[in-house]
Amino acid sequence: MRLIYNIAIIKVRVLIFILKFFNSKIRSFNNQRKNVIKKLESSISKNDNHIWIHVASLGEYEQGLPIFKEIKSLYKNHKIILSFFSSSGYEVQKNNSIGDLTIYLPLDSPSNAKKLISIVNPKMAFFVKYEFWPNYLYNLKKNNTPTYLLAGLFRKNHWFFKWYGSGFLNLLKSSITHFFVQNKESKNLLSSHNITNCTLMGDSRFDRVNSLPDQNNEIKNIKEFIGDKICFVAGSTWKEDEYLIIDSINENKNLAWIIAPHQINKKQIKKFQDKLKCESIIHSNLNQNNINSAKVLIIDSIGLLTKLYSYSDLSYVGGGMGQSGLHNILEPAIFKNPILIGKNYLNFPEAKDLISKNGAVSIKNTKEFQIILNKLIENKIRRTEMGEINFNYIKSNLGTTKNVISYLKGTK
Repeated sequence: MRLIYNIAIIKVRVLIFILKFFNSKIRSFNNQRKNVIKKLESSISKNDNHIWIHVASLGEYEQGLPIFKEIKSLYKNHKIILSFFSSSGYEVQKNNSIGDLTIYLPLDSPSNAKKLISIVNPKMAFFVKYEFWPNYLYNLKKNNTPTYLLAGLFRKNHWFFKWYGSGFLNLLKSSITHFFVQNKESKNLLSSHNITNCTLMGDSRFDRVNSLPDQNNEIKNIKEFIGDKICFVAGSTWKEDEYLIIDSINENKNLAWIIAPHQINKKQIKKFQDKLKCESIIHSNLNQNNINSAKVLIIDSIGLLTKLYSYSDLSYVGGGMGQSGLHNILEPAIFKNPILIGKNYLNFPEAKDLISKNGAVSIKNTKEFQIILNKLIENKIRRTEMGEINFNYIKSNLGTTKNVISYLKGTK
């Protein structure tokens, strides 16, 4: 299995080398990782004990954050190396409070993995959710490093449960010291494959979002932009989501609309603005002179979304109209927002839960969106009921961090 994987990695490296001359995103991917090993060599002392924490992106970082804080407190004599795979996570959190050193994860080649593990020599390693990198896992195993999966989520259709994925499944079995999973289905699935070193921890995002109302959520000029209107926040939107809501924006100009795209793309934002029949403004251009003229505010920076939900009366969470994956619906839930989402949500247990509890509604098309939105605009009592359902759902699922930390304390 590793041989086939490593041949694929060689091909990926060749493609990156060629395509970086023609594609800015691939060029950035390459440049971000170019000097990571050198950075580690110059920054790390062999006299220090290290813990390695790896996350894919911002969402996984936020999900693991309550646990990371406790790990940092529990192992005060260790330094933490925090790695990200995506730039959306690294750029927002490169100055975080968890990592003593924050880096991009180098490509999972045999040489990179061997060098990183040799330099860092982690006393423990933590991966979040789906981050399985064969060469890194293989070298952690060779290094006898206790390695933990946090917030694991497994489904029957995962490729490593198929016959052709058996080699990778065996690597997981032999390299992961303990699996902390989000739900019973994942635990039972692992058990059916003779993986018993597993604990049902729950979803640590509940612990994370529970702290959001206590942070400073003020954003300059937002309160003035909303005024006395009902505020609708559409968060982490993709093109498919924006197509879904644009007719409703044009028909409901008395709402204060705030759109926070998942990717900040000036051309895409301009295309969206051109389809609007009312005045819109980019957040970076918002000031006291134009604050009362625009009906739609478009966010052009990363990191404000959770704060925006604190201002919202209604929320739409993006990702569910296309195949990119539904984004975090727990963030608006803690602020007692009624939640609308797209049609593709079946792989997200929290979405299924809130829909069954009537705190969230799945939308299939533009017409349905308009109907549901108008009903909620007209019915404040229903909005309040949905908000309370969502808030109570968060409160009833707290405590996942304790499950992990109790286990780790037992290993000290």
